[in-house]
Amino acid sequence: MIISVQSAYEWNLRQDLIFVDCRFDLQNPEKGKVSYAHEHIPGAVYMDLEKDLSGEVKETGGRHPLPDLNQFFDTLKQAGINDQSIVIAYDDNHAFASRFVWLLKAIGHEEAYVLDGGLSAWKEAGLSTTDEVPESHKIEKEQSWKLVQSLIATQSDVQHYIQKENVALIDSRSHDRYTGQHEPIDKKAGHIPTALNYDWTALFESGFFKHSDQLQKHFEMLSEYSQIVVYCGSGVTAAPNVIALWQAGYSNVQLYVGSFSDWISNENNPIKTEDQP
Repeated sequence: MIISVQSAYEWNLRQDLIFVDCRFDLQNPEKGKVSYAHEHIPGAVYMDLEKDLSGEVKETGGRHPLPDLNQFFDTLKQAGINDQSIVIAYDDNHAFASRFVWLLKAIGHEEAYVLDGGLSAWKEAGLSTTDEVPESHKIEKEQSWKLVQSLIATQSDVQHYIQKENVALIDSRSHDRYTGQHEPIDKKAGHIPTALNYDWTALFESGFFKHSDQLQKHFEMLSEYSQIVVYCGSGVTAAPNVIALWQAGYSNVQLYVGSFSDWISNENNPIKTEDQP
């Protein structure tokens, strides 16, 4: 799920391995691609959060809904990825790479990993980078990818889950957004009722994921629940929490892809803030 730079480098000699650069800046959507053009891991292809890893934004579905599956499959094949490829995704904060790895898992692609520490760790290890874009070798053959619905929570699922005591709903945003004290993006503030706050940035130390035993300790209160559903603002920064939960040994984890931005698109959905009981 999470792979070290050393292991990634050792695996790099394998012909079936593909690096995917997922760097992105929500305030400057072109920055990631520009950074990739300037410097990336040799052989890496680029995936854009909004063009490749998300679908069309509509009235419901949130700011980063699932991409059209056929288009996503074609994007993968255009990048030379088949259903047997070993894929290692990286960025500079783990959020976008985690989103991509989660997407691969959600279509049944098993060999997908987040590069721990991202490009910075790769460079700090003294490993080379390049500005050369690899030749495209599109896969023409149909692949076995298929949506794994059990990894995905919808708005209607969450409406049902908030009535269940055995389901943990995890809000991955900062505490001030969770409480409704500060909301810089969405038109409404607060959180989905019953949600617990697990800020995604608490997963890291010095730019790396915490060790598995530390993650187990971090999430230990969740062991009593039969189902865990993770959300954030739009289904991006929730993804590192999903990856970390898997790394900690939890298998009963879903991502609410639409997340809070989808939840508030329905006026009938309740919202809780710190001031409410």
